[in-house]
Amino acid sequence: MHFTTLASGSSGNAILIGEDNRHLLVDCGISGKSLLHNLSQINLSCSGIEGIVVTHEHVDHIRGVGILARKLKIPIYATTGLWKVMNHSLGKLAEDQRIEVEESFSCAGLDVLLYPTSHDSRESYGLKISRPKKKNKKDLAVGIATDSGIITEEMHRHLKGCDALIVEANYDDQRLQYGPYPAYLKKRIRGKFGHLDNKQVAEGLLEWIQENTQRVVLAHLSQENNTPEIALSTVLGILRDSKGSKNLANVPVHVAPRHSPHELMVLME
Repeated sequence: MHFTTLASGSSGNAILIGEDNRHLLVDCGISGKSLLHNLSQINLSCSGIEGIVVTHEHVDHIRGVGILARKLKIPIYATTGLWKVMNHSLGKLAEDQRIEVEESFSCAGLDVLLYPTSHDSRESYGLKISRPKKKNKKDLAVGIATDSGIITEEMHRHLKGCDALIVEANYDDQRLQYGPYPAYLKKRIRGKFGHLDNKQVAEGLLEWIQENTQRVVLAHLSQENNTPEIALSTVLGILRDSKGSKNLANVPVHVAPRHSPHELMVLME
């Protein structure tokens, strides 16, 4: 099982998860052309993408969803509530491309579980994407949470013990506080329905990382209120200072690039 980020941040988000030559795309907040280019940068073909799952309706997550679905002739998976608010933004689609889902479904040979996050959108979801149990193959799961103002009980429940984690580290509180954003926007970002800062996600990781966790990716960094260096140093500092029994500092922590793809990450069996 493997995964990567193809774009990450308020300018656009896309995550690819798959096994062998079958892939599922989580969001497409960049143009279809940019996504195909980023795929080619890591020598992956678009022909293996079997569907797109949408986490919420903000433009940095759905900008290229409709055009990519039409080009690749693949379905889009979203909840009924999300279809109601994003339908007009995606353009013309065939009926069999509009797949309404509830809590769980399967795509590209993977099991997908949706759980709610706390964000200022009609509906917003994190995901746990798992490889179904197979004979002589280890169970593997990737947990995703990229838009939430607080760490919820659902996040604790579904992210704990995942083999890989892609989690939001949107802002550094000091940079946000003294940065150029107007007061109302700072309040929104810091609020219950905004985004997670570096310290919040680090505190979550203290709970979520277990002995089987192989990789952590910090995603959705703010261009104005964070830097890869600050996010990484803050998170690693908190993990290393943990008094817990787990050796959290040994888990590789990466930062998702904003406009380019991360190298493909492969989970060990």
